[in-house]
Amino acid sequence: MRFTQQVKPYLLVFAVLANLCSAKAQSTQNTTWEVYGGSKKFIRYSALKQVNTKNVKQLQVAWTYHTEDADARGGSQIQCNPIIVDGVLYGTTPRLSLVALNASTGVLKWKFNAEDQLAKKENLGINNNRGVTYWQSGADKRILYCAGSNLYAVNAQTGRLVKSFGKDGAIDLHDNLELNNKNWYVAGTTPGIIYRDLYILGSRVNESANAAPGSVRAFDVRTGKLRWIFHTIPHPGEFGYNTWEDKDAWKYIGGANCWAGFSMDEKRGIIYAPTGSASFDFYGGKRKGKGLFANSLLALDAATGKLKWHYQVIHHDLWDKDLPTAPALVTIRRNGKLIDAVAQPTKHGFLFILDRVTGKSLYPVKEKPVPTTSELDGEKVWPTQPFPTLPEPFVRQNFTEKDINPYISEQSKVEVLGRLKSYRYGNMFLPPGKQPSVIFPGFDGGPEWGGPAYDPQTGLLYINANEVPWILTMIDAPKAPGKVESFATAGERLFAKNCMSCHGQNREGSGNNPTLIGIEKKYTAEQIMGLLETGRRMMPAFKELGKQEREAVIAFVTSNQKEGERKFTSPAPLDPYLDLPYQMTGYNKFLTKEGLPAISPPWGTLNAINLNTGKIAWKIPLGEDENLSKQGYPITGTENYGGPVVTAGGLVFIAATRDEKIRAFDKRNGKLLWEAKLPAAGFATPSIYQVHGKKYLIIACGGGKLGTRSGDAYVAFAIPGTKDN
Repeated sequence: MRFTQQVKPYLLVFAVLANLCSAKAQSTQNTTWEVYGGSKKFIRYSALKQVNTKNVKQLQVAWTYHTEDADARGGSQIQCNPIIVDGVLYGTTPRLSLVALNASTGVLKWKFNAEDQLAKKENLGINNNRGVTYWQSGADKRILYCAGSNLYAVNAQTGRLVKSFGKDGAIDLHDNLELNNKNWYVAGTTPGIIYRDLYILGSRVNESANAAPGSVRAFDVRTGKLRWIFHTIPHPGEFGYNTWEDKDAWKYIGGANCWAGFSMDEKRGIIYAPTGSASFDFYGGKRKGKGLFANSLLALDAATGKLKWHYQVIHHDLWDKDLPTAPALVTIRRNGKLIDAVAQPTKHGFLFILDRVTGKSLYPVKEKPVPTTSELDGEKVWPTQPFPTLPEPFVRQNFTEKDINPYISEQSKVEVLGRLKSYRYGNMFLPPGKQPSVIFPGFDGGPEWGGPAYDPQTGLLYINANEVPWILTMIDAPKAPGKVESFATAGERLFAKNCMSCHGQNREGSGNNPTLIGIEKKYTAEQIMGLLETGRRMMPAFKELGKQEREAVIAFVTSNQKEGERKFTSPAPLDPYLDLPYQMTGYNKFLTKEGLPAISPPWGTLNAINLNTGKIAWKIPLGEDENLSKQGYPITGTENYGGPVVTAGGLVFIAATRDEKIRAFDKRNGKLLWEAKLPAAGFATPSIYQVHGKKYLIIACGGGKLGTRSGDAYVAFAIPGTKDN
């Protein structure tokens, strides 16, 4: 034992030296921010040292750009991690315009408005956009980005469409997907990635039964032609097809989509694609089996799309545990050897460390039994789930009576305890049922799309996380009467089938989704019809509903009694695969009467994990509930969306919190070194870049989540008068 204690410091020194060598080799490619996430390795690392632990307090606002298209009424956001190429910053606005700014002054160079390309401006589905992609061949310089269901190729110098790409500069993402219904929702939220002359892209699809397939596609970056497609729900004859019990599942089941983006080992020509759950999220009776390639990390040949290896982190997902972010490509020391690896975070707070070439886990993973008894007819729960032994989970994974929020009244504690006892709890893999169950970490638990940052100097990975419990309840799905019914009755039935999971049983809203009570005071029936046809941000489009069905939903949500008396004639019966027997009642957070999370703090954290040991180096609450702070309570952390960046100057920068601040922490110990108030919450990941010898930190301040105000600003920080060493 004494010998081991003496050796450990030397092992640490060797590990640090090895990582320093790796960092030196990478330093030249980490001084720019030309790719979403900082580099194709998706590590969000900057080798710039101008701003460091000694002078970070001198950071000031260098410039602010206002997009002037925020939608406060609609809760608009900016989730974009902008890229910077040759002194030009490219980013998106709340209404999905593409802007090019002088990166040192914030002055607008040009603006491309996707709405101008459409016959009807209301046809643009305003989804969230997290970034854009740059490609260059000689003098041909392009920005590729998605707005709604369209992929656009824009001249990076002029802001005009590249007409030789796709159809007059655009591709409809519905094309080449083998859809059962061309109206099903397909959009792009996270940018694709470039490999040679290919643009590789995932998609966001619906999460209900009528979901499009989540196939990964590669397009010719010059022409827009489809070059390859990988079916994430395998077709007959493809590997993984036999993991679905129903051999026709590939014809009907959607999802298993890569909505979180990619990372890439460009030297080896491997792209890493994390996938989400198959649809419908919470009932698997129509999709029995292990279900490849849902909830998996895929390693694909970037040139051909052929599968190299896969690793499934959830079998037969019933809890919406999508892989929420692309993995970070890292190099760690195991058994005296440096190994190139991928670090894949999950919503339930695990970090899977896999060999980059083989997909083999570098730490032991155990398949452990989980509860399998389901009260839902037709469900067949998978009996085991994978549990990594290391790294250590970076969030709590259980909620018990001992964990009730201590910062509430005794009466409120009693009320929370009573509700908890009426729920099923104590295991994060409890099958969904009619008796409510606690989902913890929550539906947005663990990390979200912000993803991790990795420091090649030290081997530490930094990741922010949410620790807020939610409640899942299933009910019998309403059935059509098979005869003429009123618009009011049909609207209520259609609302339950299509809208209740987001807006709640009583239209009161759920999770981060707004209430619909009083919606008739905010929008006309025509405007609501437009929203149902195009979608907006988290809300998908519902073009597959006929006009009569949409009118019935509108009559119900607006409480229009006159419209509700109209006669509704039921359309043809649904396909059996789409006619699910159960629905969930909403994404409902488990909150106290005071509106606080029912569990004790921290509710949001920033974590540093040593990948060479699998141990958590440090953990701190991230974000401040100012009302509780005024009452003298310790920092609690808040829910957070958006990720960190780490620098060679010793800093971790992150915004992400609902308190509308951006912060800098000492990357060695998590000590807060600097913070600044933003014009709106920065639910995005910062970018770090240098222009004319000055280092800048930029963050999109779009707000709009967690009940915060919507914003329209990009804010750049710098130290006045400095130049890089």
